[in-house]
Amino acid sequence: MQTPHGQGETGAGARALTSVSDYLDLARECIPVQYLESMFGVEGDGVEGDGITRTDAGNRAAFNAIGFRPRVLVDVSDVVVATTVLGQPIDLPVLLAPVGDMTRIHPEAELGAVRAAGDAGTVMVLSLAATLSVDVVIAESRRPLWFQLYVLRDRGATRELVEYAEQVGCSAIVVTVDNPGIIQRDVSPGRRQAWGTIGKLGLGDKLQGSGLLLESADPTLSWKDIDWLRSLTNLPLVIKGIQTGEDAALCAAHGAAAIVVSNHGGQALPDNVGSVNRLPEVVEAAGDVEVYLDGGIREGSDVLKALALGARAVLIG
Repeated sequence: MQTPHGQGETGAGARALTSVSDYLDLARECIPVQYLESMFGVEGDGVEGDGITRTDAGNRAAFNAIGFRPRVLVDVSDVVVATTVLGQPIDLPVLLAPVGDMTRIHPEAELGAVRAAGDAGTVMVLSLAATLSVDVVIAESRRPLWFQLYVLRDRGATRELVEYAEQVGCSAIVVTVDNPGIIQRDVSPGRRQAWGTIGKLGLGDKLQGSGLLLESADPTLSWKDIDWLRSLTNLPLVIKGIQTGEDAALCAAHGAAAIVVSNHGGQALPDNVGSVNRLPEVVEAAGDVEVYLDGGIREGSDVLKALALGARAVLIG
């Protein structure tokens, strides 16, 4: 792996990159201050904070409040971190969460991310707001690629997106449900034209208002629409944005194959508690439905805490 300065992770002068915070330190050096601040909202003056976004501070506080309860005299000479998600083998329990408009950070955009997922032996979830279309990204994928979806007000467009994702070989549909009606700030000019799959299918003219994707998300979305999505595809349906046991039970009742416990990095409801605090009740209510978690993951110990509380895997983004 190469750093933004072309250094490898080993050798003279190379930095040890072992956590998200290490990468943030490098990002401060090669991403303009105003750009980093506008996208990630790092606490403090400019980017002189601790790497916690304002919206994600609750997730980090929740992880920091969790301590381990260690057991000893257990043979750990052969530790295996490989697992499966939706029956698909992965080499470590960390997936790449959907992230939109990656070209804002690097010209390789989603191609760089999907290649990295292949190198790490894990799954990438491609955002509906990705710069590149799903067919282009999946051509570079060496592991399963999942497709993230917002249910749009235009249900014909939604159907086209689901059918296309299945046609080109995606392995699951990940439906984000935690932020209907919330308008996300547009921090990058031309974003409407940048969305690859929407553009590929000629659906840009079906977006609402100023063209912001979340303005086009259907605020009337309900459980009957999950049933409708289930009827459109044979792919496993993953519901992203579940935060209560009651909703986890409904996911199971409506045919979801997996759940992502998530508060959208704290953006869905800023006064909510950390997503990891919600994890135990969701796991208990989910039954046989697999449970994953995102929000606040910064290092390996965070992954271990999530697994110890019942998650099968986590997502980082």
